[in-house]
Amino acid sequence: MAKLYKTTADRSSLNYNSGAELLLEQLEVAESLLKRGTGLLGRKGLDVGQALWIKPCNNIHTFFMKFSIDCIFIDGNLEIKKIVKSVKPFRMVGPYWKAHSVIETRAGFAEEKNLKIGDQLYVVS
Repeated sequence: MAKLYKTTADRSSLNYNSGAELLLEQLEVAESLLKRGTGLLGRKGLDVGQALWIKPCNNIHTFFMKFSIDCIFIDGNLEIKKIVKSVKPFRMVGPYWKAHSVIETRAGFAEEKNLKIGDQLYVVS
């Protein structure tokens, strides 16, 4: 599992102690075809501090899911390009051509953490 941070520091100076705010303690990464295709299907929900990072991915669906999610689309430099809040089950989102991947979190997460387009994220394994 990885941890996800948000920082306002210049990308060239990013490090663990750069004033970064911890956003998620359990960031699961889905890179294989099987994990990307399965996503959050079959889960009852996400706990506080949990999320799924699907990469590469610039669109998602919530078919057959049991709960709503926030979708945070990011580019290859982990800059937020699009935020779609409270996506209900049986919906399609995207594609967003500027996005390289998406982080799926519990609904309300983006607002709770005051995430905005242009925010820089940082991942620690």
